[in-house]
Amino acid sequence: MIEARGNLLFIEEVPAVEIAEKVGTPVYVTSKSLLEKNVESYLESFPRSKILYAVKANNNLAIMKIIAKKGLGADVFSGGELYLSLLAGFNKDLILFNGNSKSDDEIREGIDAGVKFSVDSYDELFTISEISDKEVEIAFRINPDVDPKTHPKIATGLRESKFGIPQSEALKAYEVSLKTKKVKPVGIHCHIGSQIKDLSAFCEALNKIFDVAKEVEKLGIELEFLDIGGGLAIDYDGTGAPKPLDLANALIPIYESRLSELRSEPSLWLEPGRSIVGKTTVLLTKVNAVKKGYRNFVAVDAGFNLLLRPAMYGAYHRVEVANKMNLERSLTCDVVGPICESGDILARDRKLPEVKKGDIVAIFDAGAYGFVMSSQYNGRPRCAEVLVSGKKWWIIRERENYSDLLAKQKVPECLY
Repeated sequence: MIEARGNLLFIEEVPAVEIAEKVGTPVYVTSKSLLEKNVESYLESFPRSKILYAVKANNNLAIMKIIAKKGLGADVFSGGELYLSLLAGFNKDLILFNGNSKSDDEIREGIDAGVKFSVDSYDELFTISEISDKEVEIAFRINPDVDPKTHPKIATGLRESKFGIPQSEALKAYEVSLKTKKVKPVGIHCHIGSQIKDLSAFCEALNKIFDVAKEVEKLGIELEFLDIGGGLAIDYDGTGAPKPLDLANALIPIYESRLSELRSEPSLWLEPGRSIVGKTTVLLTKVNAVKKGYRNFVAVDAGFNLLLRPAMYGAYHRVEVANKMNLERSLTCDVVGPICESGDILARDRKLPEVKKGDIVAIFDAGAYGFVMSSQYNGRPRCAEVLVSGKKWWIIRERENYSDLLAKQKVPECLY
């Protein structure tokens, strides 16, 4: 689906260089069939569970529509993500409004939409009660203090994390909710992190959620779901990563064996994001200059303004030259962007074919936390996005221009 044929990189049946020439660079390019395959992998691995797509990973409307049509729900983290999810056609009954710092306006938007809330604090619980004119179904986000053995910036279930209510306080939170008007506790939610390869962390979290569920049921609460969150890793560097089926084989036996401990029969919910969209997409970027010296630099037209992960996390993305796929790799170089920061390095110490100005570099596995984390830093308009299906392709986000840098800006009359 994304592969080399001869010396050219193909996205499905379309040469990457064709898109780069016709749309310009930089540009994100997504394989529709690979996206659908990833969604189906979750549906096949968890046939009795509810799968909620983590919109934060990639919120392009066309991509979200493809996922929604497969019957997935949505995990949203803001009013904007809620708006996009409803527009994309996700079933509101399978939308969970997550987030540790929802504004009153966002809470009102969630109530009006009729979605479920993952409540992160007592303040949020009481605000929902004060604002709502109807009963709102909620879960509390529980912090289970589980080490997911991932990058510290994306570990969300440790005791020092800003997310969730400590497991030791969970029962009290549910007791308070029963005394709070216009809220109905129906689930338990947790999320321990992202890019997780160690499946034992998910197992530990699920067991802790069952421990909470046993205590919560004693309050007379009928639980409808236990949401274990998302965070399954993908293979960025060739060292391997678990598949959805591996996760299912680890979690489902725990879920089925411990379900007998409960009076109710809550369904298992998951919130995959990266493992659905991450490997579907490449970022195509053109070489502006090759500079050889103390180090060899290949300077391209995409930087951390478009792909922040390498600068923010030290993340690894595989890099290839899309028009020289099977040529000898004779150049050791750093692939760097055009941003006025020394940290604008997309890839370090990579072996590439002899690169020249005008070549097209492909940065792989860029579908998750790529465009969604982009900016207009250094006055650079954001890039286009393209969807490929077989031999056809479509622009699914227009490239910004300089006028977009001025959008919503106003100059006071006194400055004229």
